[in-house]
Amino acid sequence: MKLRVGILFGGSSREREISFAGGRTVYDNLNKALFEPVPLFVDSFGNITLLDWQYIYKGSIRDFYPAAGHLPVSENEYQYYAENLGALTKQQQYDLLKPLGKIVEFSELPAVIDFAFLCLHGSDGEDGRIQGLLEFLRIPYSGSGIMSSAIGMNKEVQKRFMKNVEFKLPQYLSIDRRFWFKERINPLDFFNLCVSSVEIPFVVKSVNQGSSIGVSVINNIDLDAFKQAVDKSFFVHEITAVFWNSISKPEQVEYIRKVSDIRDGIGMPLLWNDAIVYNPDELLKQITAHFATCDAAIFMEALDGENEILIEEFLSGKEFSCIVIEDQDGIPLALPPTEIRKGKELFDYRSKYLPGLSRKITPIDLPPEQLNEITDLCETLFNELYFNVYARIDGFITDNGEILLNDPNTTSGMLPSSFFFHQAAEIGLNPSQFL
Repeated sequence: MKLRVGILFGGSSREREISFAGGRTVYDNLNKALFEPVPLFVDSFGNITLLDWQYIYKGSIRDFYPAAGHLPVSENEYQYYAENLGALTKQQQYDLLKPLGKIVEFSELPAVIDFAFLCLHGSDGEDGRIQGLLEFLRIPYSGSGIMSSAIGMNKEVQKRFMKNVEFKLPQYLSIDRRFWFKERINPLDFFNLCVSSVEIPFVVKSVNQGSSIGVSVINNIDLDAFKQAVDKSFFVHEITAVFWNSISKPEQVEYIRKVSDIRDGIGMPLLWNDAIVYNPDELLKQITAHFATCDAAIFMEALDGENEILIEEFLSGKEFSCIVIEDQDGIPLALPPTEIRKGKELFDYRSKYLPGLSRKITPIDLPPEQLNEITDLCETLFNELYFNVYARIDGFITDNGEILLNDPNTTSGMLPSSFFFHQAAEIGLNPSQFL
């Protein structure tokens, strides 16, 4: 009898499309002679569906879910995720899912799968929540456990652990949401603190996001740019009457498209004036109506925003990423690290996932002793953060040869061109063998 491998993909995070594409890769490449792949699509609300095979090969989640018959007519051709349809009841959520396959309750998972292969990213996927649920159901799963997943999700907590075991770290500061917005901290004072403590250039990033979502680089003494970067990382946005009235109607339509995007903007649903706005068509109408009679600025915040952000020293040199796996005895083994050559200063979402915007060179072009130093450090960090099974650890080797590790991840992207498969190929394993 074949082992039934439940591939959990999709989810509610801002990285759901990468998760969906990665799940498809795993579904395609699992050895069908040994395993029975069970595609389990997780929707925006955390429901699970045993997905009919034809939907696995759609280009994106929004190409099949919600189905066209459930979508309102959008005058501006905005694309909708399920959560953009409003405050749906559980039955309404199920009605959206029924055409896609068989809905599976969490309590039914032990009868459906023997093992869970986690392709979920971000919240509910990498933070220990789904891991805790699977532990409760006694279902074994891929990747790290509850505690190490929680550590791997939070960049500020990672740094505390790394500092405690004397890893070299870039200079950084963190700021809590309540201090930035509710305590009315003076932005100029905090900016000056960042400039004096971290120095320019520096990176502003969200603590709990992956795929470089919510990341900006500050290159100059520019308070306005800094405030915009902080707002971006907290997933809040302000629109002034002067700005809105200065752009044309088509530009307003495109502006709302960008603001409502879960990768580049703050995403939706969002909160404005203590009310929830669910979709971009509604947001455009409300903003237009507001500025027709009022000059007060609009302040919007995502419902799934960040509570803390990091201000971190910008590192230069050779950037790399290294997959670490445990062997059959539980000993971590670092694979040949990959150098990331970017077309611009930031390895952002587009650079990571769109072809031609960056190059991946495996292994990184360094003398053997420096390669060994990188892999030794990555294996050590894997142990120190209590990671299990596999992880991806990023870092830099500076121009003076100093190695700095940052942003260890308990889940790696599973696209065919990802570091996961790049580095497996270097040790002679094709994707099916590696999985």
